[in-house]
Amino acid sequence: MKKTRRDLLLAALPLAALPLTGAGDVLAQPAGPSGRLDPTPACGDGHGATPAQTEGPYFTPNSPRRTALYEPGMDGTRLRVGGLVLDRACRPLSNVLVDLWQADAQGRYDNAGYRLRGHQFTDAEGRWQFDSVLPAIYVGRTRHLHVKLQPRGGKILTTQLYFPSDVAGNARDRIFDKRLLMNTAGDAEQMIARYDFVLA
Repeated sequence: MKKTRRDLLLAALPLAALPLTGAGDVLAQPAGPSGRLDPTPACGDGHGATPAQTEGPYFTPNSPRRTALYEPGMDGTRLRVGGLVLDRACRPLSNVLVDLWQADAQGRYDNAGYRLRGHQFTDAEGRWQFDSVLPAIYVGRTRHLHVKLQPRGGKILTTQLYFPSDVAGNARDRIFDKRLLMNTAGDAEQMIARYDFVLA
């Protein structure tokens, strides 16, 4: 089977398992038969770009630049979420703005400050990652993360990411899109999640 650019990029990443409290990335976490979290829906071969979804009512501009959204003493399951940003030819996109915001473990958004809000830029290999907490399911919505991505001088993609374990919540949520399901591994104490964005 012919190796894709994405396969080569993933093969170059280290396989050492690292705890959520230390350095390391989601792509290197051992999970499943591949030894790491498998890629989410593929780029190339006629696959489309990551679908857009509504921003929702809780976006706040000018979030702080940081990867650590988790704060000491914060309730809930620890979450490390990350992946790649690629173009349709599976080439990594560097210096892409990735802005993430979410509800806390009780389903509340911080609309006065920047708790569980932050942004970063992808590295030279197109990687992004945040340390956070698992958001709660709240009335009318399944568990989800909000994300905006923007390449330098490019169009903004606004979308949401979903958790595969929330089958009933996903089925009830009127805007849920299975193309935005992350790959996840972990337990009640800590979880890792991966999603690879494909930009048009």
